[in-house]
Amino acid sequence: MLLSDRDCSQTSTAPSLEAQDQQRLHFHHRGEKIPLMTQGVWQVCRGWVQLSTTHASGEDVLLGWAAASSFFGQWCTRLEMYEATAISDVYLRWFFLSEVESSPLLSRSLLTHLNQRLRQTETLLAIAGQRRVEDRLHQLLLLLKEEMGQNLTTETRLEVRFTHQNLASAIGTTRVTVTRLIGKLQRLGYLRFDNQRHIILDNQRFEQLERM
Repeated sequence: MLLSDRDCSQTSTAPSLEAQDQQRLHFHHRGEKIPLMTQGVWQVCRGWVQLSTTHASGEDVLLGWAAASSFFGQWCTRLEMYEATAISDVYLRWFFLSEVESSPLLSRSLLTHLNQRLRQTETLLAIAGQRRVEDRLHQLLLLLKEEMGQNLTTETRLEVRFTHQNLASAIGTTRVTVTRLIGKLQRLGYLRFDNQRHIILDNQRFEQLERM
């Protein structure tokens, strides 16, 4: 499937697909690991990629997400253990570092998106510092609402389908604990699930959480 320029770059910083080798466009299914190399960077054309690292103990640590037009790659980090996983079906485009360096427009776009990722990672660090698990879950859902929410007027649907285990890993707790807390939020009307198991958040109730 060939994507248009608008699909591949909302900022229109990348050269036209018609002028490029079509092999540069890569597709990955949800759940697949994306290979990382130091010679260049990936740009997300469509979908979502989760970025993480692994401690020596084997514990996974969430670093953030890359959305459409965002860049990621081994070159962007000093971590030796660095993983990129498709959390939805994704289309990616590859750029060699020499291409980035020779294009002022591409370089500025890369810098802009890396700055956005830095703010995202800082927010995740602040969430991890919350003592109560319930607070960490609330703050994570607020971040997801901001990062990948689809506005449904009075509700917000998360574009990516998260399992209870995904949420538990993100805030450093167990799946059982997240299941209990999600059930509580459902009973109180803070969220619900659609028929595809995507989380839908009640805007008014989560606005109250933001003010707390």
